[in-house]
Amino acid sequence: MPEGLSPSEVGKEIAEHRHKAEEEEEEKERGEESAGEAKGQERWLTITEAVLLAVVAILAAWSGFASAKWSTHSSLSLAKASAARTEANRADYEASTLETFDSTMFTAWFTAFVGHDKAGMRIAEARFRPVYLAAFKAWLATDPIHNPNAPKGPSYMPQYKLPQLAQANTLDAKANAYYALGEAAGSNADNYVRTTVYLATVLFLVGISGHFKVHGARIGLISIAGVILVFSVISLITAPKPPV
Repeated sequence: MPEGLSPSEVGKEIAEHRHKAEEEEEEKERGEESAGEAKGQERWLTITEAVLLAVVAILAAWSGFASAKWSTHSSLSLAKASAARTEANRADYEASTLETFDSTMFTAWFTAFVGHDKAGMRIAEARFRPVYLAAFKAWLATDPIHNPNAPKGPSYMPQYKLPQLAQANTLDAKANAYYALGEAAGSNADNYVRTTVYLATVLFLVGISGHFKVHGARIGLISIAGVILVFSVISLITAPKPPV
């Protein structure tokens, strides 16, 4: 008859089973800890992505608003510059027309003077505009016939003034100022558009990071997005605030 197990063999078998059960229990606990750590890391990555998306959404909305405001301001300034330039050209044309008229009347007077036509001189002088007449009398007072240092004509006298010419110069300066404002506003709008593009890049990186199962890849994409986000925030802080 076969012999049964001895007490020592039974004890040894029980000890082996107990050791194996303890190893399985320890391995199970380690697996649960690893799963818990992975789950916790996954949760923090998700929270970080959600925070980044929320911040970027707010900043992108502000950047787009500022860009639109600066763009509108630029368009208005350039329109004002164009209007002022048109008015300046109109005033300059009017001044040129008046100057041509005064010169024509003086030529008629001078022709009559050279021809000793006193009637023609009186007719031409009667057609002088008040401003030109004052300059004409001041010019005659310099004795231009005998004084070689006298001005060449009434239009060279300080009494001869064309308000339209001064107005044209003023409007030209105004147009230049408006154009400079429009150009600066357009540049500010472009800068805000560029910042909006940076923020869109952050949205893209954070959006695709959730599709990666490898935590290292997700952390890498989030880190790059964070750097771009910091740069965008600095750009928004230092950029000129949009006009009211």
